[in-house]
Amino acid sequence: MPRAINKLSQLTVAKTTKPGLYADGGNLYLQITSAGVKSWLFRYMRKGKPRGMGLGPVHTIGLAEARALALTCRRQLLDDIDPIDAREAKRKAETTAAADEISFQHCAEKYIEAHRTGWKNAKHADQWTNTLTTYAYPIFDSRSVAAIDTTLVMKVLEPIWATKTETASRLRGRIESVLDWATVRGYRTGENPARLKGHLDTLLPKRSRVQKVTHHPALPYADLSAFMPKLRAQEGTAARALEVLILTATRTNEVIGATWSEFDLDEGVWTIPAERMKMRKEHRVPRSARAIALVKMQQEVKRGDYVFPGRRDKSPLSNMAMLQLLERMKRDDITVHGFRSTFRDWAGETTHYPREVCEAALAHGIKDKAEAAYARGDLFVKRAALMQDWANFCA
Repeated sequence: MPRAINKLSQLTVAKTTKPGLYADGGNLYLQITSAGVKSWLFRYMRKGKPRGMGLGPVHTIGLAEARALALTCRRQLLDDIDPIDAREAKRKAETTAAADEISFQHCAEKYIEAHRTGWKNAKHADQWTNTLTTYAYPIFDSRSVAAIDTTLVMKVLEPIWATKTETASRLRGRIESVLDWATVRGYRTGENPARLKGHLDTLLPKRSRVQKVTHHPALPYADLSAFMPKLRAQEGTAARALEVLILTATRTNEVIGATWSEFDLDEGVWTIPAERMKMRKEHRVPRSARAIALVKMQQEVKRGDYVFPGRRDKSPLSNMAMLQLLERMKRDDITVHGFRSTFRDWAGETTHYPREVCEAALAHGIKDKAEAAYARGDLFVKRAALMQDWANFCA
């Protein structure tokens, strides 16, 4: 009568090369892949479903050791313990024990380093570090990331939630992200104590009740006729950059970071690459006649790759240059970014262009995901007409 267990021999294990499963008995199998890799497999049924647990490669785990491991698995099954679940639980326990030595600060630094290259603005890493260093690290101290709970998170947020609401809100999101990262890494388990929806929103007042919404001060579009001649009378790169920003309804960073390679002056198109856009989507800006003329004026004083260079040829204009220009013009009552609101108010109140055309001119994303899925075009032709009308109004 053939043996029901210990069927294989050392010689059989060594010489067998054909891909397949070879039973040793007692749920233990020699597994050979199509690539010729040999390993041990423990196969069993659990709640009516087949499961397979790898025990290791043949070159590391010998036949005797594989039989011993299979025996342990069979004993676990007799005790109604799933061997795979037991192994996973052991690994998690070991990881959690090791995490006792891993602090929240360590995880935060690793998170920032991992995401640094993905952030479109290099300042984001500094902002993350500064807010966490100022508010979170002193409270969390050297505690392990696994020990961070709701009480500690609230101790960080409560003192500044009402007085520095925007900072507190961003700080909460950053803590939540770090804790999520730590959970995925296996350094902590359970719910995220920094989660807002269904958790902290029951403990903290709504932002709308404690934070006054403030908008960028904007120039009323009716005052543009008086403002634009004064702007055009100003000398320097900042004045030309600000006029281009107004005529294109773009953002500060998009203008000062503009390079010559982005412009097709013959076609009258400025293509801003996705990595420089807030929505991470390439944006084609139709240029009005005046905007094209301004860029051509910059060609006459061209130095370096930037259309609006700073004091050094290889660096762009400072992001404060246009704001400082407004201050010199005695217009510290408005902001550079506010000109986008000026354009939007003019377009919405004095023209018949559809809302989606006006929003596309500002490179705003579509919040409705279903609508966004079907909005494949960029309405360029209609936007070209809109921007020329805007330039005529500004003139």
